[in-house]
Amino acid sequence: MLHLLKLFLPEEYVKSVFDITPQFLKERGIKGVITDLDNTLVEWDRPSATPQLKEWFQQLEESGIEVTIVSNNHDKRVRLFSEPLGIPFIPKARKPMGVAFRKAMKAMNLKKEEVVVVGDQLLTDVLGGNRTGLKTILVVPVASTDGFWTRFNRKIERRILATLKRKGMLHWEE
Repeated sequence: MLHLLKLFLPEEYVKSVFDITPQFLKERGIKGVITDLDNTLVEWDRPSATPQLKEWFQQLEESGIEVTIVSNNHDKRVRLFSEPLGIPFIPKARKPMGVAFRKAMKAMNLKKEEVVVVGDQLLTDVLGGNRTGLKTILVVPVASTDGFWTRFNRKIERRILATLKRKGMLHWEE
């Protein structure tokens, strides 16, 4: 049971992607970021990147850190967000399955220990990243609303987080 619970435990927890600076990543030996899109980078119903987010992507690029957006959302949504930014993306990723994570790593030509998965969901991003052997960072969702399946996932996540907390496995304040 404890081993299974560890699959849902992110290595780090931050308030937003903006807390993940190039220096933060370099200190951890990270050269590539696999990031979720909806409610991680922008609200699930916002079609494009905010000016602050564009600046964040630029800082990562200038620091030689590669980024790939890996989303369970459909092709059109992910393409319309990613293409104007020139950021590689994998839609319909079927997270927590590992295929898209491995595909992104291969495209960035990086090893597992050089890549981190950033996302707002334990059941897709953290579980998928951990199962693939990658470092994981959980971020607070940028929107307080979610699509249907995400609302369902959040209920399960709250139970998992409560169990992790009860077992003394969480090392951050909510």
